[in-house]
Amino acid sequence: MNKVTTILPARDIMNLEKILQSSNTKETHQKLREVIEILLEIPQPTTRDVSLAKMKIAKKHNLKKIPSNSELISCLKPNEKEKLLPILRRKITRIISGVTVVAVMTKPWPCPQKQPCAYCPGGPPYGVPQSYTGHEPATMRGLQSSFDPYLQVKNRIQQLQAIGHVVDKVELIIMGGTFPSTPIEYQETFIKGCLDSITEQKSSSLELAKANAETSRIRNAGISVETRPDWARPDHVDHMLRMGVTRVELGVQNIHDDIYALVNRGHTVQDIVEATRRLKDAGLEVAYHLMPGLPGSNFQRDLKAFKKIFTDANFKPDMIKIYPCLVLKGTKVYELWKNGEYKPYTNEEAARLITEVKKLVPPWIRIM
Repeated sequence: MNKVTTILPARDIMNLEKILQSSNTKETHQKLREVIEILLEIPQPTTRDVSLAKMKIAKKHNLKKIPSNSELISCLKPNEKEKLLPILRRKITRIISGVTVVAVMTKPWPCPQKQPCAYCPGGPPYGVPQSYTGHEPATMRGLQSSFDPYLQVKNRIQQLQAIGHVVDKVELIIMGGTFPSTPIEYQETFIKGCLDSITEQKSSSLELAKANAETSRIRNAGISVETRPDWARPDHVDHMLRMGVTRVELGVQNIHDDIYALVNRGHTVQDIVEATRRLKDAGLEVAYHLMPGLPGSNFQRDLKAFKKIFTDANFKPDMIKIYPCLVLKGTKVYELWKNGEYKPYTNEEAARLITEVKKLVPPWIRIM
């Protein structure tokens, strides 16, 4: 199970530019047009018709691969888009509301505590942000752009437009670990770069970037950052507000101090309570990252923790992300597992737990 939800297959994300370039060759363009012509002859083509047409042309020309919808979209004429775009473009769940979610990855920074948590991969020695493996789509996009915020946002918007989506409102999800622990100048420069990319203007300051975003063709609908509960102090919250942050994703994982001690988490449950109150009082949305299956926990204990999070006034986040603990090489958890001291959930156990959790989730909490 992945921590980051895949919106597009990684092969499309990594190779879209190459695909579009290859589609411009006369020979490739002609074959793609044959698929399009078949679809245009059908009064009301369906996704099944698309598949059949692609297979027919692939077989006819002995193609090595089936043409992708992205390739077909790149060859559509303006007067053909109204009919064919609805069946060719991908239906991305997080765009249904009309807001395009764009995940942006910060460059690798050291963990704010001396030793990372027992389950935590990545970090500067691995060339990827702390707590990421390097295989997540957002991380791969970050690597492609050398973690440049302007390029990441620009490329992602272009990718979505290339597969037929109208992008007029963008919610920025800034990933990469504990954002407030990075230098303040880096934080402001990073957010400015994201906003400049949305507005297609190069601003001289973050304040000007925010002002430009108020009237730009593509609007910024929100900014989300990740942090630890012990990095959501009053000065951190004040600075997040000044930068335009609207949502904070807290790395809660669990709500037991003994588990925190086992995994070297470095903060307490009381830190979560105080951070949650502080963020809510500031008018920020609060999302909890929750990690069932940690060392020291079990099925029933995890289920009780979720119940408490949903019902205890000290918690009650606006949103949750659930990602069961994974055994990854290079982590302390890997050593515990290798020595027979830790047993992670099986896929079936994790699925059963999440099924039970979903029965408990109040209607006002969003599962991200």
